Order: sequence, then structure tokens, then C-alpha cells
Amino acid sequence: MSSALSTTVTLPTQTPRAPWQDWLALTLLMFPVLLVAVDNTALTFALPAIARSLDATGVQLLWIIDSYPLVLAGLLVAMGSLGDRIGRRRLLFVGSTGFAAVSAVTAFAPSAEGLIAGRAGLGFFGAMLMPSTLSLIRNIFPQPNRRRLAVAIWAAGFSGGAALGPIFGGWLVEHLWWGAVLLVAIPIVLPLLAFGPALIPESRDPKPGTVDAPSIVLSLLAMVPTVYGIKMLATHGVAPGPLAALAVGLVMGYTFVRRQRRLAASASATPLLDLSLFDNPVFSTAIIANVLALFSYNGFILFLAQHLQLLEGQSPSASGMAMVPALIATVVAGLLVVPLVRQVRPGLVVAGGLLLSAAAYGLVALGDHSSGPGVLLTALLVLCVGVGAAETISNDLILGAVPAAKSGAAAAISETGYEVGSLLGTAILGSILTASYQHNFQLPDAALLAAPAAAHQAGETLAGAEELAQTLPGPLAEAVTAAARAAFDSGVHITAAIALVLMAAVSVLAAVILRKVPTAH
Repeated sequence: MSSALSTTVTLPTQTPRAPWQDWLALTLLMFPVLLVAVDNTALTFALPAIARSLDATGVQLLWIIDSYPLVLAGLLVAMGSLGDRIGRRRLLFVGSTGFAAVSAVTAFAPSAEGLIAGRAGLGFFGAMLMPSTLSLIRNIFPQPNRRRLAVAIWAAGFSGGAALGPIFGGWLVEHLWWGAVLLVAIPIVLPLLAFGPALIPESRDPKPGTVDAPSIVLSLLAMVPTVYGIKMLATHGVAPGPLAALAVGLVMGYTFVRRQRRLAASASATPLLDLSLFDNPVFSTAIIANVLALFSYNGFILFLAQHLQLLEGQSPSASGMAMVPALIATVVAGLLVVPLVRQVRPGLVVAGGLLLSAAAYGLVALGDHSSGPGVLLTALLVLCVGVGAAETISNDLILGAVPAAKSGAAAAISETGYEVGSLLGTAILGSILTASYQHNFQLPDAALLAAPAAAHQAGETLAGAEELAQTLPGPLAEAVTAAARAAFDSGVHITAAIALVLMAAVSVLAAVILRKVPTAH
């Protein structure tokens, strides 16, 4: 059996733990959760500033966001295996220290390529953080009711952190510079490193299996080309390069799956990932719900940030503060569904949350965006209620659907689902939005003649168009802005319609597959 799937064992402590120690330990575990979640979205509201400062193209802006969760998701299972060997708490501290150090360096990246590389480095250390959190929570809170509340707090911390990221990012970009967004990691990790050794119990597998290096390489070779291919197809259309990348990713993914099944059947080998977990329909459906809840959220934030700043003219901090009601709604919804599942079947709660996400995208697809941000902010509020409800219960279903001996694997897969959902939300929806903008943007001929050097960048991104407009005389600037708004809004409507259909479909899937899961006790 794989080390990532082995029995979680808490090392004995010198004295029995009091309940207050458990809850303080949970509080400290929220810091790495917030760290990863905040970093997923903190740069979103800094994208216009980054585009101006580093002359980043539309594709580079997407990679600045996506390189972090891509590396993170690709290494989560591998780092979970390493945590089994050296101790999950120890890995947590190593990852936190490395994350803070790389953040400090990346904050001063001189180019878009340097920022992308730094974000990939953050993904490497971030992968050390996430596999530990849910496994440690399972150890600290063995009782189902306390565990369910702890998982709800964990999920609320992740969702809240994802919403807090743009708020912090917006304020820091407006008052300092975009690099300050990355420096937030340093004060976040300090409490964990200072108090964690005394309050968080160590846990590890006493007999871990060997780490399967070829499987780690295959997982990365499967994810990176696949996402790259999706990006290029969405942005530039059908071409040999993107199709080849997508084919390589799919072949590597197939090879990875075959290797895991072969190793699982061998008496002398240990697979990196036990694929038999997915044979449980409750587990698989809960994972899908997790992935798509984060998919819908991150895709929404991507275009909302640009709309508020570049089309509504809001400052970064004002744009971030506009999201505060949604942040509160996410956390409250995640906590309220804990007692709700004692009266309502969990499957209906998950399906209802996903249906709310679909309704939010319906508001965007059918709403008028020209009369202010009210429609989009209302849709965000509805979306966050749905995400907070769905992901909290789906996480508890994931942990409860597998034997206790496999809780570590379930936690790692659940967290991988978070990152894959975040990644795909920006990769797929963001790429569709970018492609639609570039296809529909019609630059006035007079603007092309007045500033030919800036015309290409204006056709690449909304930020480029707004920057070009600032250099032109009044009527011409208004024409460029109107053309950019029309192109961007057309992309938002198309993206929202696609997300609406997807979220409605998975809501029905959750209602059907999870309908027999009993209410909690």
C-alpha cells in the first residue's frame, strides 16, 4: 500500500491534550490554509498593475496565475507521501519557511517570466503545506461531530482566504506596489512557526512505503502539457502545437493511471496513488463537486477583478472591499450547513450549493453589465453561498467515504481537487474570456494610426486597451474604451453561459449519486 494511503498515526504526547489545545492547534492549521488560499487569488486584483509594470501579454498573465496551482496540484500527492515518511508537521514547517522565502524573492521579479518562475517555486513549497492539514485535523479530532465542525472551519478558511486574497491584494497594490501582495506570506507563517511545535501533534506512518519517483514525473508530465494545450486552444484556436501538447498530456495521464494500477497489483511495489478510492461513487462525486465549486469561484473572480478595476474605474482596494459581503457569505454558509445536514441529506445540500453557483452564472449570462457592478456583485454573493455550502459538506463526505486507514490519501486527493479546480477555473474560463476578447476587439483606425506601438497590447488584454486609451485624446479614448468594454463583456457572457451549463449538470449529478447518503448524526 502506498505511503500516501497508509494509516495515520499520531505520535504520543507527554501529557493528555485538553480541548482548548485541540482548537488552538486548529487555529494554527488555518494559517497554512489561508496562505495557500490567499496566494491563489491575491494576485488577481494586481493583474492590471502587473500588466503595466512588466508588459505582460494576455497568455503571460494567465500563466502568472496558473503556474502556482499547476505545480501545487501536480506535487500534492508526492508531498503527502514525503510527509508520511518525515512527519506531516515537520513538512508543514519546511514548506512554510520555504514559501515565505520564495515569496520575498518573487516580490521583486523584474519580468513576467521571472514572476511566472517564482510562482512555480511557490507552488513547490505550497504543495508541502496542504497535504498535512486535513490529515492532522483527522488526528486531532477523531470524534465525527467535532471533526465535521473542524472540517467546516477548514473549508471556511480556504474559501475565506480565497476571497481575502483580492482584498489584501487590492489594498496593497493601491498603497504600495504589486510585489507587496507576495510579502503577505511572511506575517502569515510566523504564528505557525512560533507556536506550532508546542500545539500541533506530529503524525507519520511508522512503516511508509518507498516514494515512486517515476509516478511523480508522470503526474507532472500529464498536468502541465494538458493545461498548456487547453490554454493555447482557447486562446489561439486549433493548431498543431496546442493539439500536440494536449495529446502528450493525455498520453502521460493514461500512462500514470496504468502504472498506479500495475503497482497496486504487485506485492512488492507501492503505488503513489490508490486509484481504487475512486471506485466509491460517493467519494468520486464529492471530489467532482469540490473541483467544480472552486472552478466556478476562481473563474468568476478572474473576470470580476478586471471588470471592477478597468471598466468600472474602481481602485484595487475599493474593488477588494466590494467583495467583503461575499467573503462573509462564504464563511457563514460553510458553518451553517454543519447543523443543516442533521436534518437534510448531505447530497441535497451539495447539489443545492452547486445549483446556487449555476444561478449566479445565470445572472451574469443574462444580466446587463453596463449599468454598474451591481449585477456582478449580487451574482458573486449567490455564488459564494453555494460554494461555501457545497465544498464544506463534500469534504466531510470525502473523509467519511473511505476507511480510516486511507484518510491521508483522501485528504491529499481532496486538496488536489481544490487546486485542480482553481487551476481549471482560470485556465479554461480565463482562456475562453481572453480568446473572446481578442476575437471581438475592434480597435478604431484612428487609434491604430495614433499609437501603432501600443495597438498590439490593446488587442491582447483589457489592461492594454485601457492603457492605450489614457494616451489618446478624449473622443478617441472613449472609442477605444467602448470597443474594449464591448469585447470584454461579450467574453464574459459566453464564459458565464458555459459555466452555467456545467454547474447545473454537476448539481444534477450530485443529487442523483449522493441521494442515499444518510443525514449526519
